[in-house]
Amino acid sequence: MTGDAIWDAARRERIGLAEALMCEGKTPAQIASISETAGADGHPVLLTRLDSEAYAELPEGLRARLDYDVLSRTAILGDVPAPAVSARIAVVTAGTADLAVARETVRTLKAYGEACFEVVDVGVAGLWRLLERVEDIKRYPVVIMVAGMDGAIFSVLGGLVPGAVIAVPTSTGYGASRNGETALNSALASCAPGVLVVNIDNGYGAACSALRILKARG
Repeated sequence: MTGDAIWDAARRERIGLAEALMCEGKTPAQIASISETAGADGHPVLLTRLDSEAYAELPEGLRARLDYDVLSRTAILGDVPAPAVSARIAVVTAGTADLAVARETVRTLKAYGEACFEVVDVGVAGLWRLLERVEDIKRYPVVIMVAGMDGAIFSVLGGLVPGAVIAVPTSTGYGASRNGETALNSALASCAPGVLVVNIDNGYGAACSALRILKARG
C-alpha cells in the first residue's frame, strides 16, 4: 500500500489474474512507488499505458529492472514464466496501424507465460491475405482479432474459425471511424454468432478474457 494507492495483492489468488498497473494518469513517482509494492511478492507485474516520456522519468534502478516495449507501451517487472511450447491463442491484426494494441495483448499474455501465434496485416481490404492464413488460424482454441476502421474482419473471421473469438476494436481510422466507435459497433452487431467484444484499444482486456477461457477449459 502507498499513500495514493492500495495494491490488490490477493487478486491473483481470487481470480487467477493479478492486478496490472495502468500508468496513464499517474505520475512517475506514483508509478515507481506502486511498482515497488506490487513486485514485493516475487510475481511479475504488468505495467500498461506507460508512454516513453513517463518511462524515461522513472528511477534508473527501476528502469533497469523493467522489460519495456515502446510500441505497446507496456513493461514487465520481474521474471515471467517460461512460455509453453505450443501456443493456444492466435492474435490476428487487421492492419499495421493496429499493431500497438495487438502487442499490448501479446505482452499481457507473455506476463503469464502464455505463448501466442501472431498473424499481422490481414485486413479484409485485401481479403486474399486473410484467406491465405485461415487454415493456420483455425488451429487455435482462442482467436483475438484486432481491427479499426470498419471492423469488417470481426464478422468475416468470426464466421470462419471454430474457436472462441474475441474482437478488439481499435481507434485507427478516419472521420466516420469515430476513434473506434464504428469498429466497436461493428463487433457488437456482428452476424457471426458468439463473437465476444472488449472495449476500444483494450488489448489488455482481450488477453485477460483469453486467459480466463483457457483456465475454464483446464
